[in-house]
Amino acid sequence: CPPDWLVLQVPAWALLEGDTVTLRCRGWRDKLVTSVSFYHDKKELRGFHYGTELSLSPLQLQHSGRYRCRGLVDTGIFWVWKVSAPVTVIVH
Repeated sequence: CPPDWLVLQVPAWALLEGDTVTLRCRGWRDKLVTSVSFYHDKKELRGFHYGTELSLSPLQLQHSGRYRCRGLVDTGIFWVWKVSAPVTVIVH
């Protein structure tokens, strides 16, 4: 069993106000993921994402915080709901 079925990927470079950033919800070993939802500080974000990606543009200070994604993952045997570990985003 993999340690994390879902991983939320965030760029490693410094995020500045006005930039555009895309967060990606990826399945372990590129397992298929569907029905993805994104959360910012435990609040579900609606209408801001497409598929497995969340675009924040233009970045503002209030975009700072902890993000997670939740989705249905194809384990190869069955589909399961999983939630990623939190990722902290800091906008400078």
